[in-house]
Amino acid sequence: MQISQKSSSSWTGYAGLCLGIVLIVYLFSQVDLHAAIGRISKIGVSSVLILVPYLALHLIETFTWMKLFPRSITAIPFFKLLKIQIITETVSMTLPAGVAVGEPLRPFLCYRFLKIPLPAGVASVAIRKLMLGIAQGLYTLIGAIAGFSLLQKASLQMLGFEGLGYIMAAIGTAVFLSFLLLLMLLLNGKAAHNLHGFLMRIPFKRIKTWLIAKESGFYDTDQELKSYKGPFTGRLFMVLLFYILAWFTLAIESYIILTLLGVPISFVQVLAIDTSITILRGLFFFIPSGLGVQDLGYLAFFQALGLQDFLAYGAAFVLLRRFKEVLWYAAGYGVMFFSGVHLHDAEGGVNGDS
Repeated sequence: MQISQKSSSSWTGYAGLCLGIVLIVYLFSQVDLHAAIGRISKIGVSSVLILVPYLALHLIETFTWMKLFPRSITAIPFFKLLKIQIITETVSMTLPAGVAVGEPLRPFLCYRFLKIPLPAGVASVAIRKLMLGIAQGLYTLIGAIAGFSLLQKASLQMLGFEGLGYIMAAIGTAVFLSFLLLLMLLLNGKAAHNLHGFLMRIPFKRIKTWLIAKESGFYDTDQELKSYKGPFTGRLFMVLLFYILAWFTLAIESYIILTLLGVPISFVQVLAIDTSITILRGLFFFIPSGLGVQDLGYLAFFQALGLQDFLAYGAAFVLLRRFKEVLWYAAGYGVMFFSGVHLHDAEGGVNGDS
């Protein structure tokens, strides 16, 4: 089972990486690179500001994740958890099909560095993922409502009809309701048990043998999830607000870059564009860091909005965003290296070998 899952994930991931490379090569064959570099060179020292929103994102996510561990887990060191956040996010965003590795790596590293039992770590990661999904739905809905007229105008240019505003509002609502339903199902105290029972129906002896060996882990995870009921449920509202704020850092980053480049655009416009691109990037989850997809998406929006010299500004925007990612992901792999974490550790976390 582990071999086939790994093979499937790898092939999908590498296919996504190849597609992303093709798209980014195509993009840079269309834009005015010389003019883009000229605009970037004019920014100067202020370009450091571009790094701030991503740092804020990590800090907010780490603080909020701390609030999502079961009540049995207390006194979690912030900076150790921040280290885990940086490592796993770097893995998720850079490896082919990285989310399939990065998310399971979280409870593994929580056990390794913080001695948090795996069931408690798995419970926190599961709740975290669903809360992020709920927050993304609301973030998308906010962007669709705030930038409705812009989305409708861009829709006419990009799709040939005025419907993008309605589409984004519908997607935001659907994402919000879907993840909210999943959260309610997860908190019923039997989610892991039901999953175990479902997987036991798979007619392969190796899979059943593995599931039988791990049955107690499924039960322990359910026990941890039960602790999220009662008074803890009220805390989820605060968590939701912080995760919405975390999503907003993406739009803030885009706005800072465009402002530094001198692009005449409002924050509400950037918010509407960014929420749309975030959904687009989610649809192409198998492409590492949305390579090429989100870049072409931004360029299409800039053209649809009639931004003057959009090929130069678009290229400059993409270059700055990607260079920022290179710096942060390099730092992430640096933290990973000096922490003694290796990619085979990530595979161990996924396969449950530890």
